[in-house]
Amino acid sequence: MFTTRLLEALGRVWIVLLLSFLYLPICIMALMSFNASPFYQLPFEWTTGWYADLSRNEQLLAATWNSIQIAVFTTVIATVLGTAASLALFRHEFRGKRLLQALLFPPIAIPWLITGTAMLIFFFGVGIGRGLHAILLGHVALALPYVIVVVSARLQTFAPELEEAARSLGASQWQVTTRVTLPWIMPGVIAGGLFAFAVSFDQFVVSYFLSTPGEATLPVEIYAAIRKGFTPEINAVSTIIIGISMGLMLVTARFFKFGGEK
Repeated sequence: MFTTRLLEALGRVWIVLLLSFLYLPICIMALMSFNASPFYQLPFEWTTGWYADLSRNEQLLAATWNSIQIAVFTTVIATVLGTAASLALFRHEFRGKRLLQALLFPPIAIPWLITGTAMLIFFFGVGIGRGLHAILLGHVALALPYVIVVVSARLQTFAPELEEAARSLGASQWQVTTRVTLPWIMPGVIAGGLFAFAVSFDQFVVSYFLSTPGEATLPVEIYAAIRKGFTPEINAVSTIIIGISMGLMLVTARFFKFGGEK
């Protein structure tokens, strides 16, 4: 009995330490976005001046808007294409299917530095060049494997007999997909979309290779700003983004019950 209680206590301590390791730097960053000193000097002096400066920083705001637009378009495109591909892989057997499924994993494992270099060479070779359109194509290519893997995992819990029963009752293939299959796999589709958004919005390496002056995304702009000299405006925009992201994640988890039910 004593050993069991000791292990439970150690488990709780370990979870607390792990969560502290993950969230303490974020909390400190958010707190320092309200500190008057640009060098994080103490004692702490409360101010919202960095948020006011952020509202006047057109370059940082433009980069943020670029990242949001690219991430939204990437999410929509990658989710639609990835879900369609997952359904095709689930429903049909064809030569080379196992090889095709295996080829989904290397893009996730290959370092993004190599991927970014390869995309830069390829895009210039085919005439696409650099710019926001190239960044969007690169992000979709990076996000697609994540969506396919997540949706395919959800499809593994789906019973094909449900589709067969719907067809036997006279439902068309479109009705089977929209009224039977999609409602079942929707948590996987949403999770895949969230992965796609996170991969796109957080992507630095590919965006750095494919961006042009004046058309940078937020990670690239933050990197450039740090090289020039760090400013707490970066803390401010990061705090806003983290707050919005956490809020969306909690709402999504609440409605789609990603954590399960007791």
